[in-house]
Amino acid sequence: MTKPDPEAGPAGPETRKGRRGRPPKSEGPSGTSELILDVAEDLFSKHGLHGVSIRDVANEAGVDTALLHYYFGTKLGLFDAVFKRRAEILNAERLASLDAYALKAGDALTPEGVISAFLQPLVEWGEKGGPGWKHYFALISQANANPVWGGETMARYFDDVIRRLIELLRLALPGARDEDLYWAYHNLSGALTLTLGETGRLDRLSNGLCRSGDLRLAYANMARFAAAGFRALCARA
Repeated sequence: MTKPDPEAGPAGPETRKGRRGRPPKSEGPSGTSELILDVAEDLFSKHGLHGVSIRDVANEAGVDTALLHYYFGTKLGLFDAVFKRRAEILNAERLASLDAYALKAGDALTPEGVISAFLQPLVEWGEKGGPGWKHYFALISQANANPVWGGETMARYFDDVIRRLIELLRLALPGARDEDLYWAYHNLSGALTLTLGETGRLDRLSNGLCRSGDLRLAYANMARFAAAGFRALCARA
């Protein structure tokens, strides 16, 4: 007869995610923390930082709240972990894409090329990343438009790659004033926020003529539109 695992705790109610309490040994700490991050990412993307509690995440993940405190400390710690997990991947790929384009283009940098290189990893993860990346992009979209907690969060995780983008656009538009470059980026960021959210508003507005989920076309159009905007604003110099 198999002896009960002394670390497993007393038998309790089952949830759709598994047994509450200490995770099974086969799942391990890494698997449990990833599960928690996936669930938190989904909930934060729908309800925001202040619309989700530690208990909400624990209940949805099918674990005790003590596990969330063990892995992440506070709700803010959990939120930061959610943001950091994919930001590190996305930023590394965007910087690599920008650097590869700069090396290939040499002195022939164009705003279209720079912006396309910046957006390309978003296209790829949007197409291949599955629900997790969709949730993350929706969370970024929400954060970028939130005046309470969004601005600081976006600055902490994404400013370095934005500075590299501006640096290359400065080379592509010689003589452009920094003031105009930043205003033009502000408008690009707004278009990016709406596209990342995939709200479906464009679908309804166009009666199905356009689809907000057609990411490859959405980002290609965004690159052309934004490049024209950068040129128009920076021409004032």
